[in-house]
Amino acid sequence: MQREPVRAFRSRDWFADPERSDMTALYLERFMNYGITAAELRSGRPIIGIAQTGSDLSPCNRIHVDLARRTREGIRDAGGIPMEFPTHPIFENCRRPTAALDRNLAYLGLVEILYGYPIDAVVITTGCDKTTPSGIMAASTVDIPAIVLSGGPMLDGWHEGELVGSGTVIWRSRRKLAAGEIDEEEFLRRATDSAPSAGHCNTMGTASTMNAVAEALGLSLPGCAAIPAPYRERGQIAYETGRRIVDMAYEDLRPSKILTRAAFLNAIRTITVIGGSSNAQPHLMAMARHAGVELYPSDWTEHGYDLPLLADVQPAGRFLGERFHRAGGVPAILCELAEGGVLDRDCLTVTGRSIGENIAGRQSRDREVIRPFAEPLKEKAGFLAFSGNLFDFAIMKTSVISEEFRARYLSHPGKEGVFEGRAIVFDGSDDYHHRINDPALDIDEKCILVIRGAGPIGWPGSAEVVNMQPPDALIQRGIAWLPTLGDGRQSGTSDSPSILNASPESAVGGGLAWLHTGDVIRIDLNTGRCDVLVDENEIARRKGGPAPAFPSSNTPWEELYREKTGQLEDGAVLEMAVKYRGIATKTPRHNH
Repeated sequence: MQREPVRAFRSRDWFADPERSDMTALYLERFMNYGITAAELRSGRPIIGIAQTGSDLSPCNRIHVDLARRTREGIRDAGGIPMEFPTHPIFENCRRPTAALDRNLAYLGLVEILYGYPIDAVVITTGCDKTTPSGIMAASTVDIPAIVLSGGPMLDGWHEGELVGSGTVIWRSRRKLAAGEIDEEEFLRRATDSAPSAGHCNTMGTASTMNAVAEALGLSLPGCAAIPAPYRERGQIAYETGRRIVDMAYEDLRPSKILTRAAFLNAIRTITVIGGSSNAQPHLMAMARHAGVELYPSDWTEHGYDLPLLADVQPAGRFLGERFHRAGGVPAILCELAEGGVLDRDCLTVTGRSIGENIAGRQSRDREVIRPFAEPLKEKAGFLAFSGNLFDFAIMKTSVISEEFRARYLSHPGKEGVFEGRAIVFDGSDDYHHRINDPALDIDEKCILVIRGAGPIGWPGSAEVVNMQPPDALIQRGIAWLPTLGDGRQSGTSDSPSILNASPESAVGGGLAWLHTGDVIRIDLNTGRCDVLVDENEIARRKGGPAPAFPSSNTPWEELYREKTGQLEDGAVLEMAVKYRGIATKTPRHNH
């Protein structure tokens, strides 16, 4: 029996417009050349797009080249017509000067495809860091039924009997190399051993975090985020995702019905308890703004900081993605949030049911990896939002503060949680790498490493360079971390307790622009303040000077990105784009 959709499928305006048979013929004609029939396209069945993010340039997402077959089969079996199409590639590790440029570019491309072609609903394939937010941002702008299919993490990496997690092993091995504990060949072996299979990062870096966020927001089927890419369950959930999106098309279950403020607060809580990436802050803000949802800098502290760390997964913990999945993955995490009384169970999801209904009976099967809410790895392990005379906003991931770091910097009697240190300022990462071991800087354990010129405008795109390590001499003395601060980001796989995403950035006149090496900075975790202890008259004098130089644009997109993009505090979105929402309600004009 033919089902009737809640709202007429938009593809009918292309293929079954009784008033414009001439245009119908034009739209149908060229689809015939690969064997699809006019009867199929005119049948009234929904046309389901598969936004293909996998390619040889995107190894983290390449599994989707194979998963698309199972997704297509699910769509066909449920009565839909699949149409797979490519999206702009995003590859965090290899894209220069930074893959952050590509999130907004992929967003733009996907919006144009979903709006301008006869697509009734879409499967958003995700994996590598920015593929998740770019797809969700576009889905909100267009507002057709959309579901997220994660590609899944790699299998656990092992090196000589030791777990080695993607990304995290790089930062830890850098310190070992500086300390003289390994040579460069061993460094390379440790890094390559961390990538044993198809999939994205097997640590709780930005990729795993953002796919967990998609599930916590209600945009993925339960359990989707953490299934390792090579597991049979990954193909199975691809099939089920294909089936479900067809039903969503008939139900007209769109992102605007799912992405509420309550859903985003659930996501913040999830990010905290999994020890998620600090990159989640700009990405979550970007998704919220495109969805028309109000989020505030204070939400990270008010709704996330007091929560415990529950997932014992690198970089904040010990284990990797395979064991996290076997322990129950995101549904088990959500169960713990519900047990702690901090999950909004009523939020709608792509299943058509509430998130509370989805997670019933999904408790963890491995309490070593996913701890009970009442028995966490750490208390108060969330994100702290900072402000002060150097910036209006920055954020710090506290779950990676080690006991050693806390003892050295945050445990002075009478000044617990407060640290003052001498700033060592670097203009970009090249300057840092060239000068970090310069004896003239006299860097000791009482210094704060600062990097500027790394934000959306200065880099451009914002770079993952704030997780700076100490000079080799300090590492050889056993000092593995110094406090770090910057207007860029750091890898979600990093275990550095940095103050990041400082906004406004130096390139647009933020306080880091006039900061000098030798200035004393006070960081207060109790009040969320970060201030340079410089006289106000001296600050005013410095502000009158020129801002630090930054590289010129090298491509047309870099120039356009700099012209239209805002700061990390606000999600680093294309500011002119956020006013466009629900654009699919208006059918584009004919093309001939």
